[in-house]
Amino acid sequence: MNPFRVTTEVLSADAVLACVRSREQGAVVVFFGCVRDHSGGLPVTKLEYEAYVSMAEKELERIAAAVTSEFPGVRLAAHHRIGALEIGDDAVVCAASAPHRDAAFDACRGLIDRVKASAPIWKREHGPDGPYWVGWDHSLTVPR
Repeated sequence: MNPFRVTTEVLSADAVLACVRSREQGAVVVFFGCVRDHSGGLPVTKLEYEAYVSMAEKELERIAAAVTSEFPGVRLAAHHRIGALEIGDDAVVCAASAPHRDAAFDACRGLIDRVKASAPIWKREHGPDGPYWVGWDHSLTVPR
């Protein structure tokens, strides 16, 4: 299984865990990013994610290499879903394993924070007043 995937398929925690578990690792941390029903004080009815898939997967690998250099011995995986997602769906699953828990927690947080900051994956929220791209203030159709 590829540890760094961008897919339209429903995400599997088991698939992500299989990428990071090993006999040498004593700690495994998993993060789920789920679609919630609000954002910035406004209701959200669904999300859409779009990506430049091959570039996004390469960026996930690059991010993981950077995080691994900070936490030697850590193993990382991140799967991100694209397409239309409903409230409660998993949008991203990240996992980190390490010999000890501190490194696993820190590496998992570093992974998801960097994925959100630099992966070419774009989010469009849908609300009662229509859709808008997140992070592009000029695209908002509702005042914030």
